[in-house]
Amino acid sequence: MKKNTKIVLIAVIAMVIALIFFYPRMELIFSGDEEEPNTGAETVSQQAANALPVNVVEVRPESLDNDLSVTGTLIPNEMVNLRPEVAGLVQSVAFKEGEFVKKGTPLLYLNDDELRAQYQRLEYTKRLFESQESRQKELLAREAISQEEYDIALNQFNTNLADLSLVEAQLNKMVIRAPFDGVLGLRQVSEGSVIGNTDVIASIVNIDPIKIEFSIPERYANEIKPGATVFFRTNISIDEGVGKVYATEPNIDASTRTLRIRAESPNKDRKFLPGMFVRVRLVLSTQEDALLVPAESLVPELDGYKVFIVNEGKVESRKVAIGQRTDRRVQIIDGIQPGEQVLTTGILQARDGMPLAINQVN
Repeated sequence: MKKNTKIVLIAVIAMVIALIFFYPRMELIFSGDEEEPNTGAETVSQQAANALPVNVVEVRPESLDNDLSVTGTLIPNEMVNLRPEVAGLVQSVAFKEGEFVKKGTPLLYLNDDELRAQYQRLEYTKRLFESQESRQKELLAREAISQEEYDIALNQFNTNLADLSLVEAQLNKMVIRAPFDGVLGLRQVSEGSVIGNTDVIASIVNIDPIKIEFSIPERYANEIKPGATVFFRTNISIDEGVGKVYATEPNIDASTRTLRIRAESPNKDRKFLPGMFVRVRLVLSTQEDALLVPAESLVPELDGYKVFIVNEGKVESRKVAIGQRTDRRVQIIDGIQPGEQVLTTGILQARDGMPLAINQVN
């Protein structure tokens, strides 16, 4: 009995070992036979799962401006500090700070009592000399007096007229007038104060048009002429102003090797103020059929640059030659053709021949 039990136990153990050994191989054989008809579909789905998701841009010819960007400063069209020509007592101030005035507007009056008294005395003397000259002229016509006597009377009359003109000119200096249309600054004097010709009364500024002063490198000196268009913007606005070059220095600055240029732009709303820092953009030339790609699509290499393009749904690397750069894009002058699609994302993962899943075409 014990012998039979021992034999059965050995047989069971042998069957378990055989089952453990052969079962995996039988499953592999049967599963291979069943899945063999779906091998093609599995390969396609596996490739789709391994495709690199990317965004691309389709390259098309477009206009490209060859720009030169420099910095500059806004300066007034006209600006002057008002000062009297002669010393005197401020009798009255006839302007308000910050107001706009027209050319010739009286702004300040100095005391002119003494000059007016002199002028009045000369007016009385003028009448006397005028009558004397008239009588002497009549006497000369009748040959009652000599030519010399008439000349003396005439000279006295002319001298009196010259003295009147002198006093009148001095009276005009007692009134300070606006030399041009402009906006007045802050007042520096008060009524009752005595001022001299070194004292500033106020500043007056004309800012319409506003002027833009900037310098360009000497290699561009022959490309900018009077009448050229410039674009500029300040730090307080993204809107660009437009101006015209009206003058250039006749020589290059030897210390900086730059050429100083001035342009002017309308400023009726007075949003541009003198002293503002500006970024100036000049268009040197325009190319109508340029090919541009985003800067992030460009991959630098030791011997140049390359981009990744889409070729029948797969990645292809292409060496390119670049031209001008803008703030966000780069001109490609050789290496790609119009209509080709260039990768803008997935650049670091892209490899030649890798399948692509295009998410967005810009």
